[in-house]
Amino acid sequence: MGYILAIDQGTTSSRALLFDQDLQIKSSAQEEFPQHFPASGWVEHDPSDLWATTAATCRAAIEKAGISAKEIAAIGITNQRETTLVWDRKTGKPIHNAIVWQDRRTSDLCRSLKDAGHEGTVTDTTGLLLDPYFSGTKLAWLLDNVEGARARAEAGDLLFGTVDSWLIWNLTGGARHVTDATNAARTMLFDIHRGAWSDEMCAMLDIPKTMLPDVLDCAADFGMTRADLFGREIPILGVAGDQQAATVGQACFQPGMLKSTYGTGCFALLNTGDTPVRSENRLLTTIAYQLDGKRSYALEGSIFVAGAVVQWLRDGLRIIRDAAETQPLAETADAGQGVIMVPAFTGLGAPYWNADCRGAIFGLTRNSGPAELARAALESVGYQTRDLLEAMQADWDASGGADRTAATLRVDGGMTASDWAMQFLSDIIGASVDRPEVLETTAMGAAWLAGQRAGLYPDMAGFADTWALERRFEPAMDEDTRAAKYAAWKRAVAAAQEV
Repeated sequence: MGYILAIDQGTTSSRALLFDQDLQIKSSAQEEFPQHFPASGWVEHDPSDLWATTAATCRAAIEKAGISAKEIAAIGITNQRETTLVWDRKTGKPIHNAIVWQDRRTSDLCRSLKDAGHEGTVTDTTGLLLDPYFSGTKLAWLLDNVEGARARAEAGDLLFGTVDSWLIWNLTGGARHVTDATNAARTMLFDIHRGAWSDEMCAMLDIPKTMLPDVLDCAADFGMTRADLFGREIPILGVAGDQQAATVGQACFQPGMLKSTYGTGCFALLNTGDTPVRSENRLLTTIAYQLDGKRSYALEGSIFVAGAVVQWLRDGLRIIRDAAETQPLAETADAGQGVIMVPAFTGLGAPYWNADCRGAIFGLTRNSGPAELARAALESVGYQTRDLLEAMQADWDASGGADRTAATLRVDGGMTASDWAMQFLSDIIGASVDRPEVLETTAMGAAWLAGQRAGLYPDMAGFADTWALERRFEPAMDEDTRAAKYAAWKRAVAAAQEV
């Protein structure tokens, strides 16, 4: 049994990858699924799409590899975080579509809780902020807006889960209702200091605790798959939310190490070790991973729109047919126009946390066209990353952490394939950007968690030694240009928030 099956269930697609005993990718399969937008700022998924595409891609990856399920030692799962599902304990039938992490429908609830003075308790307990991003207020909305849901929940008939719990429930035929510490930490219901569900937070949001899954380490026994799914039972031994899985996959195990993942959104995590650092700059304090009952913490900055801005160019404006077209377009753009795009399609994330802000484009001229918009879209990701890193640096310095002035940013995710985007990122943050040989770090993190638990892969130190650099991008922009461009970005963000 020399293979690990990694499930990477994302916001726009589900993927399955088979890793061999040397942590090399043997095969992979991917399937997109529809996004549902029932109202402005609302984003939903059909739960059956999440499960069906996951099962299908797993089977496809196994078939492509030409192996049998008997050769798979374990399954690791990584998933889009915060997305909220509720289903019937007996039938497994969801009561509503999944409410996606990007969804902003609970803005008013968050605002009322904040006005009532609850945000300090939320941050002290969960490390999070009062924002619609997190699962807790989404769950409260479902209980209050789906007919009969609250009564059923209080009777013990309904279960809540993030996507990992939903997949495990289906993989195990309803035998296990579990999650891991990293996903639990994103619900706004979990005490990250005690490592347990918070009675106070459940009471604040009126959530029956009987709905909540058991919380396990990231490498643990999450159950066995149904034998009929893949031909035999396979143990599920690793689970982590996508950004924490990427942190593991990038081997950011030492305090002060930093990674940034560019998928639908962008998420930067700074490992702070066994100390949860409270942010004074509206970043999140979260669990990076939990192994052998020991929690390691991180500061996290979340950008809601990164790769999604390229999807908008393709699907919304229809000025490109494929994401790869953005780089050659950006290279031909008239840099003198200074077009700036603030892609706040679902509000602004860290460090602004403005749920009501919407996207805007500044600096358009008669000559602005697809090339300038493509360049502005890619640049927006670099600017937002700098926002995060400056806030992180301030919090890290205030905590007494080691000097990170010359630190390197490890990057991964689909957008990092663009040399142009990564060079601009290095230029605008004024620091080195390291792109690893294996860009599938999220799936690799899930695979390592499961494989290490199964005895197939090395320990943490041994795994860290396998990390390999593909290319390092060094800043080439002069300081005056960097300062002027970033100042223009800050003016644009301020203006977008005033609309």
